Amino acid sequence: MSDTPHEPIVPAPPQSAGAAAIRRKSSFGEAAMRVFDLSLGQMLWSRRTIFLALIVGSPLALGILFRTLEAMGIGGSMRMGGTSAVGGATIFGGMIWLLYLRFIVPVLGVFYGTALIADEVDDKTITYLFVRPIPHGAVLVGKYLAYLVTTVFVVLPSVALLYVLVVPLGHGSLAGTFPALLKDLGLLGLGLAAYGSLFAFIGARFRHPLVTGLLFAFGWEQLALVLPGYLRRLTVAYYLQALVPHSMPQGGLGSALQALFREVPPAWVSLLWLVGCIVIFLALAAWIVGRREYVLEQ
Repeated sequence: MSDTPHEPIVPAPPQSAGAAAIRRKSSFGEAAMRVFDLSLGQMLWSRRTIFLALIVGSPLALGILFRTLEAMGIGGSMRMGGTSAVGGATIFGGMIWLLYLRFIVPVLGVFYGTALIADEVDDKTITYLFVRPIPHGAVLVGKYLAYLVTTVFVVLPSVALLYVLVVPLGHGSLAGTFPALLKDLGLLGLGLAAYGSLFAFIGARFRHPLVTGLLFAFGWEQLALVLPGYLRRLTVAYYLQALVPHSMPQGGLGSALQALFREVPPAWVSLLWLVGCIVIFLALAAWIVGRREYVLEQ
């Protein structure tokens, strides 16, 4: 028998609470917030940010043009078809309706919403997200929240700046129309949330989501809104435009736009449908992502 003393057996230290937390599967909410933190910085510094800046900057360029014309003495108001002058508040309401709700908000929803999962598949990085002990559906929800924060914090300040540029035209009052601005900001945020959830579902469900989303936003919606019957109720724009008269100035261009769409649901019905659209389509998208097997092409 050897006289060499044996090394004392040191028991392994107990696992820390942090290490145990890493090994356990995170709850859906915790996982969604982790993905949100990871995705927010990536979205802000992605190539889509340049696209977002160009889209949002175009109405601001028009606002600067209007102010320049006013400074040159050409006039702070416009005339539509020989009618009475249209003030800055009405011009602003028309830009919200035509440029933001009918174009910018759907475009951002299409290009961001359809790419929430499609970009991860195309870049072959989705497996790195799915090997983590988190619910797969939380990946989509976290990325959707990052999209919403990114677009809201870029679009809404640009609208506020446009308001300062355009409303004073023709000696308009900023203070008198400020409540309408708040309604417009809330309406734009609601539109970004609704279109984002719809196109997140399209991105999770269809093989070519960008094409499908563009066909829906600028094909189906545009056609359904002008057709008689109930088809318009199968669009997001139908419920958004029902809320526009509450924020657009009355008279002039505002009345003309409202006359094009007289049959609109009550405001509470539109709000209910839009909130339901956000919840249902986001839940469906998360459910699809959670059940789908993603096989990456070599």
